[in-house]
Amino acid sequence: MPAERSATDAGTGAIDARTGEWTEDAVLNGRLRLLQPRRGHRFGHDAILLAASTPGSDGERAVELGAGVGAAGLALARRVPGLLVILVEIDPALAEAAGRNATQNGLSDRVRAVAADVGDSRTLAAAGLLPGTIDRVLANPPFHAPGRHSHSPDPGRRSAHLGDDDLLAVWCATAARLLRPGGTFSLIYPADRLGAVLAVLSEKRFGSVAILPVHGKPDAPAVRVLVRATRSARGPLALLPALQLADADGRPTAETDAVLREGSALPLAGL
Repeated sequence: MPAERSATDAGTGAIDARTGEWTEDAVLNGRLRLLQPRRGHRFGHDAILLAASTPGSDGERAVELGAGVGAAGLALARRVPGLLVILVEIDPALAEAAGRNATQNGLSDRVRAVAADVGDSRTLAAAGLLPGTIDRVLANPPFHAPGRHSHSPDPGRRSAHLGDDDLLAVWCATAARLLRPGGTFSLIYPADRLGAVLAVLSEKRFGSVAILPVHGKPDAPAVRVLVRATRSARGPLALLPALQLADADGRPTAETDAVLREGSALPLAGL
């Protein structure tokens, strides 16, 4: 599955860290080196936490929705040998960068990038993403509700961050359509929006939901939730022991260090 190139910037050399508009950054203690735009949406810890929460096995097919430059999907591919990964990104330049990142990290034989809108079923189908054919879907959907937050003047960052419950429903519906029965959907979302996530997952007929709260520091409310749900499954909701990113002195905990530096999996990946 060679990485696809989008029409935008293909072959122009515009995506190049030497131009100053793009940077090349190491993640997972250098296990991945990723091109990303200097301005606009840049990946962070959320992408690596999402990858660490996603199950996968040799020969399975996984799709990252809203992949950006592919940080989460590539981290997942690095952790799970033999897993096939498709990176779906609406911005053609970011999709191009995701494909280049797959190539420069030696993963283009099983990772490809597709420039497509998550909500456009016809474009996804044309790219070979047919209903009921995917084993794992992972996503970090846009989550800032319009009107409730100040927004970046950069259009790329703004589109990556702005999203309401209706947009969340679109992303969950796409995950439900792509997944085979028993396939899993993994996502990361703000902790204070967990109620909306659970409501949409129930509406889209996901079950056996497991939740891992993420706390920035001790004695502080959770800032994120990692959620894994199973397509067409029944089972009780499971609330897992929380992940604490840093100790009282602000130093990463041993578990956080294992995930962000060593590429270790979180418990959600093994359920």
